[in-house]
Amino acid sequence: MAKVPGSGYHLPVLLEPVLEALDVQPNGIYVDGTAGGGGHSFAIASLLDGGHLYALDQDPDAIIAAGKRLEGLPATVIRTNFAQMDTVLNARGVHKVNGILMDIGVSSHQLDDGARGFSFHEDAPLDMRMSQEGTTAADLCNTMSEEQLAEIFFRYGEEKFSRRIAAAIVRERESAPIQTTLQLAELIKAAVPAAARREKHPARRVFQALRIAVNDELGCLSRALDTAFDLLDVGGRLAIITFHSLEDRMVKQRFAEWRQGCICPPQAPVCTCQRTPAAELITRKPVRACEQELLDNPRSRSATLRCVRKLHERYV
Repeated sequence: MAKVPGSGYHLPVLLEPVLEALDVQPNGIYVDGTAGGGGHSFAIASLLDGGHLYALDQDPDAIIAAGKRLEGLPATVIRTNFAQMDTVLNARGVHKVNGILMDIGVSSHQLDDGARGFSFHEDAPLDMRMSQEGTTAADLCNTMSEEQLAEIFFRYGEEKFSRRIAAAIVRERESAPIQTTLQLAELIKAAVPAAARREKHPARRVFQALRIAVNDELGCLSRALDTAFDLLDVGGRLAIITFHSLEDRMVKQRFAEWRQGCICPPQAPVCTCQRTPAAELITRKPVRACEQELLDNPRSRSATLRCVRKLHERYV
């Protein structure tokens, strides 16, 4: 079992399956595209002897935490969004790597730090910016049209009461701007039917949707998947941990594209495209937390790990 020093920042989910999937080689070059508190990064870097790890994150808090955890190890911590991993690594003379990990979504630290505005359990400014820069969730709630808000809630949160909630937000902001997490959470609670309030917290889906929109999470993930695959050397492995169906669906579909072989019409007598799969699955089935991990870290219940190995450059 890989040991990771505790920092109170973030428990690395699916740690042993991740290390097994990546098949870390001592002299390899690896990237942790979402370093967080450095848990996965520490475990990977600890296995290196002659190799190097590049730990990336867009959150300045994560950069500080990961930097402390990785002191003395063959690792470099870089503040950037993982969609730009090729740019920052190329600038350092790194053009191919042996393995890449991306642990997608919000970190435990971001959720637990009420001041960051990710949680509907604590009152705080309605922020949700992972990079701590740019447009906030409050900005979206106070400037977007009712139709735009409803679309975000439905698309990114799969919220069936998206129109009712969006209408309530627009009515509320006519009196006063929506500025805090609890203000929004209470507004959502009042907007949905009583039966919906007895299920999971009625604000959960809307907060997820706003967070995804504020951080362009799906757009960044889409760009990062292709960037990461192109950065891999032949034989290199790409491991992705997702936490909700929208992310996992994108990863699953992209993996399927890379694994597709012949694209000739079914009626063609022989293959003329000469296309072969660019990747093969390492995880035949999605990997999820074991019972012990679920007890140790309940937030791991939503985690899904998928991994592929690169066979050759992808088709574009």
